Amino acid sequence: MNGESFQFKEYMDQGGLVMWLLLIGSVIALAFIIERFFALWRAKINVNEFLQKIRKALIVNRSAREAVKVCEQYRGPVASIMKVGLLKHGRPKEDVEKAIENAAAFEMGRLERGLVVLATIANVAPLLGFLGTVTGMIKSFDALAAAGLSNPGLVANGIKEALTTTAGGLFVAIPVQIAYNFFMSRINKFVRDIETAANMLLETFGEMERSGISAEGLGERNG
Repeated sequence: MNGESFQFKEYMDQGGLVMWLLLIGSVIALAFIIERFFALWRAKINVNEFLQKIRKALIVNRSAREAVKVCEQYRGPVASIMKVGLLKHGRPKEDVEKAIENAAAFEMGRLERGLVVLATIANVAPLLGFLGTVTGMIKSFDALAAAGLSNPGLVANGIKEALTTTAGGLFVAIPVQIAYNFFMSRINKFVRDIETAANMLLETFGEMERSGISAEGLGERNG
């Protein structure tokens, strides 16, 4: 174990300051990846089942209060936004749409939290690796100018530093970029679910209004 630790430190030292910066970036990225993974996993729900319960509460049971209780039984952005829309039941359509838009903007901010950090690290890591490549090559040419071809080992050290930082930058950037793309695909799925849920709620309110269905009010909640 001590041997592995020594090899790791030796590998980091070979790359110089750039490698330590990449290490710090990788630790930060890993923390955000773990946090976002569990946050998005907890926010996932069965949207079809949820929307069916909402429609049943509004159309069959004629109870907006029951629909709000259904939202409170679920977690995640879809349920939160639907609850905001339901609390505006009985208000003009424009008020409902505005409330849903504001709630959606808030929930999107929560879903995308930390992703700018991952995107930054994924973009900067290769540049740091390239910076290490340049500084390593500069050291190689300095050694070559000072010692000539009599000591190729000095030149090799600079080239080794250059290749080490290049590999380190790619080693950090590739998995972080993959994680970022994965999270964005999950967030896009949430966006589609939110749009579906909001449209369903507005259509249901319109259907109730056209059919003369009056749902049980929300009392002080919607005052």
